[in-house]
Amino acid sequence: MAEQADHDAGLVARIAHGDRAAFAEIYDRYLPLVLRWSLRETGNREIAADLASETFAAALIASPRYRASKGAVGTWLLGIARNKLRESRRHHRIEDSARRRVGLDRTELTDADLERIDELVSLDAGVVELFDGLPAVLREAVAQRVIEERSYEEIAADLSCSESVIRQRVSRGLRTLRSQLEEP
Repeated sequence: MAEQADHDAGLVARIAHGDRAAFAEIYDRYLPLVLRWSLRETGNREIAADLASETFAAALIASPRYRASKGAVGTWLLGIARNKLRESRRHHRIEDSARRRVGLDRTELTDADLERIDELVSLDAGVVELFDGLPAVLREAVAQRVIEERSYEEIAADLSCSESVIRQRVSRGLRTLRSQLEEP
């Protein structure tokens, strides 16, 4: 995981210097994560796609300011998505300032596009339901560690507790999910 994090941080550094292939690799790797989060937060595929698009455009603009020491690329992207969603809720529409700044027009989604979004975000509904059923402290720890790929140290600092407490919460959460999945 540390190798992947270092690789991704290097890609963002290359993006900051105009490397389109590096951007494409980050986009391909993290689009499902950003779309899943966006869909979960908005409940609408079209809005989730717009939010994901704005997130990646903003990431392209912000790439020179990315610091790996502040968190993994996935965490950084979800932070951008959170900020874009907050702005959008304040203005009652999905912001598109970053997309306009990098010269991207809004694309009308076809049925095939919507099906692709469904593919990218598809998670077994049962797993999502089980995950949502975890106690909040376990769900938060698992989400930050597994989905956002944050370090135990980062999570502990954010939640003002020890790393061992976070490790226990993640372990309990994953053990609970595994046992519920294995039940007949």
